[in-house]
Amino acid sequence: MESLIGLVNRIQQACTVLGDYGAADNNTFSSLWESLPSVAVVGGQSSGKSSVLESIVGRDFLPRGSGIVTRRPLVLQLHKIEGEAKEYAEFLHMPRRKLTDYALVRKEIQDETDRVTGRTKQISPVPIHLSIYSPHVVNLTLIDLPGLTKVAVEGQPETIAEDIENMVRSYVEKPNCIILAISPANQDIATSDAIKISREVDPSGERTFGVLTKLDLMDKGTNALDVLEGRSYRLQHPWVGIVNRSQADINKNVDMIVARRKEREYFATSPDYGHLANKMGSEYLARLLSQHLESVIRARIPSITSLINKTIEELESEMDHIGRPIAVDAGAQLYTILELCRAFDRVFKEHLDGGRPGGDRIYNVFDNQLPAALRKLPFDRHLALQNVRKVVSEADGYQPHLIAPEQGYRRLIEGALGYFRGPAEASVDAVHFVLKELVRKSIAETQELKRFPSLQAEISAATNEALERFREESKKTAIRLVDMEASYLTVEFFRKLPQEMEKAGNAANPAAQNVDRYGEGHYRRIGSNVSSYIGLVSDTLRNTIPKAVVYCQVREAKMSLLNHFYTQIGKKEAKQLSQLLDEDPALMERRQQLAKRLELYKAARDEIDSVSWAR
Repeated sequence: MESLIGLVNRIQQACTVLGDYGAADNNTFSSLWESLPSVAVVGGQSSGKSSVLESIVGRDFLPRGSGIVTRRPLVLQLHKIEGEAKEYAEFLHMPRRKLTDYALVRKEIQDETDRVTGRTKQISPVPIHLSIYSPHVVNLTLIDLPGLTKVAVEGQPETIAEDIENMVRSYVEKPNCIILAISPANQDIATSDAIKISREVDPSGERTFGVLTKLDLMDKGTNALDVLEGRSYRLQHPWVGIVNRSQADINKNVDMIVARRKEREYFATSPDYGHLANKMGSEYLARLLSQHLESVIRARIPSITSLINKTIEELESEMDHIGRPIAVDAGAQLYTILELCRAFDRVFKEHLDGGRPGGDRIYNVFDNQLPAALRKLPFDRHLALQNVRKVVSEADGYQPHLIAPEQGYRRLIEGALGYFRGPAEASVDAVHFVLKELVRKSIAETQELKRFPSLQAEISAATNEALERFREESKKTAIRLVDMEASYLTVEFFRKLPQEMEKAGNAANPAAQNVDRYGEGHYRRIGSNVSSYIGLVSDTLRNTIPKAVVYCQVREAKMSLLNHFYTQIGKKEAKQLSQLLDEDPALMERRQQLAKRLELYKAARDEIDSVSWAR
């Protein structure tokens, strides 16, 4: 079974694998990170921080030099491996590359620092993540922070001291952070930068472990027992003394294993610290921190599990939102394409039927645009007295009509009916424009399609082609309605005209029968009669044109918008289907990262559950 610290290491990796740690738009991941206990290593410059870390690891792997060497936080995750497996190091920014030469690890830390800060003495809060797998370490996570300083040196901003302190505080102020306060024994503990800041953020000392370095460099005749035994400054946890490698040892590349042995011998033979030897040294410090960290994690298992479950739910939701991976066989790809098309079709129908906005614009074409267009037709000009006389006279030819100018009537009516073609075609085009816009909106609103730009383009092209066919058929039908009105006039309407005129004339004045049939009044009556008939036809077309448009365009769009596309899709080869399902590379990368994170979280949850049941 994996240790609890190893599980927390994996969860922390999951929090950072997408680079989302600390992102303002990712509160859950940030909260989860902050809920995980970790150990922050705090100390002033030249306090021996790097030597303590290397002693715990048992390897010489950190950059060294004067001034600020640690310029970015180093999240160091130690994983104890069983057996005689070969130890190695791995950086999070270089996944699957195992480094066994710790000189290369040191160089990569320096290079990765320079990539962000440049070859200057600037600092950056962006952490470097390093994991070390070794049978010689304990399971532990340590965060090495830049050394606290008081003054800026050449090449540093004047605010460097404040910047470093703010960075350190951003870690140690978190209630789940364990503070490893490093202080040199050859300086007064009252002036320790690490103790000063830990006292401010942890006044009770519950989260602070004090470490005294350089015990072997104290003046002869002096010792640090008052500090180590808690008389000078008391903490809730015992102080631990460390003896680091000397500069001469470092220059000679003295092995860390040898250095550990020398450290043990120093405490065992020291007249001052011999009675504390079993609670001194880097090896004891590593075990102490590991045990404490594991106990803290165990106490917080319920809250950690709750946050992990919440995070998994959010990741699952995002995976569902961006879509699951696509199968590789042609049959499954064809099925996926058809399902995506059906999803689009549902959204499109919702627009038409009122579930989504847009379908009302079609009604607006029939209720407002078409009547307005009919009212604007130039019938007044067509039926003006001068034009009526002209048309009727031309229709009579050399022999004027005897009773009623039937040919004149027909020519006037046919000419007037021709004007209806314009509004009929305009109605078709207006509805076509609305349908195209609804298709565009439906493609954009179909969440399942967002990941497949190529399929979106294919569906857009196929639907536009289908709508063009529907428009042509609708236009033919609408024009046909106008032509039908012109091809056969309503006889009953005209049969009533002579009788009504005769009755009206007899009642008013019997002598009216002798009125000149070719006078102005006669032509005015013809224009009035034609206008009445055109009004009758206009009312009819106002009702029948929308019926034709809906039947030929809207109904067809609802029933068979993608029928031709389905036929064409069924004929495509596997390679062509794959091209349609070619996703945005950024989306594919996002899904892979989410899947990786999900895998890490679920594995950690399962392991934590098993540990909980085993308690």
